[in-house]
Amino acid sequence: LLYFAQRIPITLPIYVLFYFVMGYLGFRIGLEKTKSLDLSKIPIFEKFHELEGAKILDTSAIIDGRIADICETGFIEGTLIIPQFVLYEIQHIADAPDHVKRMKGRRGLDILHRLQKQNFVPVRIVDHDFPKLKDVDTKLIAIAKRFSGKIITNDFNLNKVAELQGIEVLNVNQLATALKPPILPGEALNIRIVKEGKEFGQGIGYLEDGTMVVIDEGKRHIGKNVDVIVTSVLQTPSGRMIFAKLREHAEKEFYFPDEYGYEEQVR
Repeated sequence: LLYFAQRIPITLPIYVLFYFVMGYLGFRIGLEKTKSLDLSKIPIFEKFHELEGAKILDTSAIIDGRIADICETGFIEGTLIIPQFVLYEIQHIADAPDHVKRMKGRRGLDILHRLQKQNFVPVRIVDHDFPKLKDVDTKLIAIAKRFSGKIITNDFNLNKVAELQGIEVLNVNQLATALKPPILPGEALNIRIVKEGKEFGQGIGYLEDGTMVVIDEGKRHIGKNVDVIVTSVLQTPSGRMIFAKLREHAEKEFYFPDEYGYEEQVR
């Protein structure tokens, strides 16, 4: 062994150490400079780079239609991805025997056509499929993971499942709720009562943005516009609900609280 050890050049360990150090330094420099290298101009990386971080549309968001308006305002950045399996699902709905479903499907196809015509956000239909996954929601989560993207949806269940798996979700309903002008207790509104409520004597009306307003003792005014005072606002996962009283009743309670038992409530 001593003979062979003497035959090994003394410089061999130095060469090994040198190559190891230089290799490590090259790796670190390459890692630090990766972001500054514009690989998107290389054809092999170009398509993937365009789709990385994109927003993936699901069926509910397309049929809803508001995503087209949002895109046209310029608030959406990046690329919109429409998976081929989502397109097939909308086509299937458009061919459904049920009239309501058929109209929703056709509306979805119209929205897709509108999205492709607008020039604010690039839209790409991708044929990435996952044959082993049968559920459309599961496929959406898989494609979001592949492109490090975000899912745009109105589906409450998909929203929760995706978030549990670390996928960021953009919910159109939540955005609409956030953009609604605030309404506080004590504000006066003029509402048309269109139907009766669940509780005795209640009437139901709606704001222009679709928010439901429940009016105490409003049933007898169905079909009429009435002045009401907001008493409370309830925020739910699907939106907000406003409770109100007829203006004359609310004013009487304010100016003559003893007639409505307010003194006893305070005690």
